[in-house]
Amino acid sequence: MPQPHISASAFADRARESLDGAIAANKDAVAAAARLFADCVSANGVIHAFGTGHSQATAMEIAGRAGGFIPTHRIGLPDLVLRGGEDRAVLDDPLLERRPGLAARLYELSTPRPQDLFVIISNSGVNNSIVDFAHLVKSKGHRLVALTSLEHTRSVPALHPSGQRLADLADTVLDNHAPAGDAVLPLPGGGNACGVSTVVSTFLVQMVVAESIALLLAEGHEAPVYISANLPGGFERNAVLEAEYEGRLHRGGH
Repeated sequence: MPQPHISASAFADRARESLDGAIAANKDAVAAAARLFADCVSANGVIHAFGTGHSQATAMEIAGRAGGFIPTHRIGLPDLVLRGGEDRAVLDDPLLERRPGLAARLYELSTPRPQDLFVIISNSGVNNSIVDFAHLVKSKGHRLVALTSLEHTRSVPALHPSGQRLADLADTVLDNHAPAGDAVLPLPGGGNACGVSTVVSTFLVQMVVAESIALLLAEGHEAPVYISANLPGGFERNAVLEAEYEGRLHRGGH
């Protein structure tokens, strides 16, 4: 029996297929998400990004990085300890994401304002904490961008009591075109290796950022964007712009 082809070039080919498919399929979604980003920034809002597990990597791509918007904030479980006053041991609980009231507490710690935008990232889009958070965000009147795998989320049961998935609640859905299970290279004994969701998701995020900056500039607004703190004057420039959102970005510990 021939062995499956597993190599760097095989992964690159599969990742490129997913990326090309996502770019083609998300043209309208990127434009819609960019409109929401630009509206939030121009209204002196903050873009909050939330994801658990490996989706935290995409949240980090949105919040607080060179080339990205300054009015951004990454929501994470460590917020419960860093700003919520809970004991560090709470983060060792493997069932923490299922804890009742978790979404409400994380939302409260984010100190959002009505004009703030939320971006929730989840490949499956069905975990209770993710869907709870999406329900809460919408009940508070915020706009919501979801970044998920539509193939994955449609192939698994909805776990939330509402029967809804993340994609069902969002104003705009970005589809990262990852397969169910994320990984793309078949292994000899079954299963797959090498996930593509983060590669494609971060690319889609940067497309949205680029398009939203174009909208802001075309409409006469400034685009408050980080430059690298490792460039001369970068740290000082960023600090001046961050000060305009004092108490709203929660950079400590992230």
